[in-house]
Amino acid sequence: MGFHNRRVAGQELGLRLAEWASDGQLPRPVVLALPRGGVPVAAEVARALGVPLDVLVARKIGSPGRPEAGIGAVVGDDPPLYDQRALRGLGLSEDRLVQYVAREREELKRRALLYRGDRATPDVEDRTVILVDDGLATGATARAALRNLRHSGPARLVLAVPVGAPGTAAEMRAEADDVVCLLQPSDFRAVGLWYDDFDQVSDDDVITILNGHRAQTSDT
Repeated sequence: MGFHNRRVAGQELGLRLAEWASDGQLPRPVVLALPRGGVPVAAEVARALGVPLDVLVARKIGSPGRPEAGIGAVVGDDPPLYDQRALRGLGLSEDRLVQYVAREREELKRRALLYRGDRATPDVEDRTVILVDDGLATGATARAALRNLRHSGPARLVLAVPVGAPGTAAEMRAEADDVVCLLQPSDFRAVGLWYDDFDQVSDDDVITILNGHRAQTSDT
């Protein structure tokens, strides 16, 4: 059980959210994707709902020597958000990670400029914000993104993912008003295991998808 690729996963997620929208549960929605992997998923959700699509750039903070092991995340100018249990388990202090955070902030700024150019960030005040990623593992990036969005005063904050670790999905309910996670396998292990095609999404892919969605919505 799983998904063929991110696009199909987004279509299934979009169907679930479209049911909510038809019941009036998603007033004035806007879809924000966590790049890069969340963008193809979010594009299908935004298409199903017929609503704007944009990105919220967040960066995972990796463990020294093991960058793939996320121990925190940073969004915008917010202070970095760490998994304190992971820090204790690895014997790390926040002070030791300053250079890693600075590097991720630079990459965050590069991507935000690349993806959005001179377009302003979307105004989410008093709107339903649907934050989309391709999956939930530790939840560090999603948690940091949700807290950043909460500062902007959305009327409702929804986290939507195709697949996630059951424990992480449960924890996210303390951060979002609603969590939609279609698949929560007990033997989760990693997001990519639940996709037949989990190829890396490139910067060019993100830009193409965003531009394509804007062109479609401007024509309707």
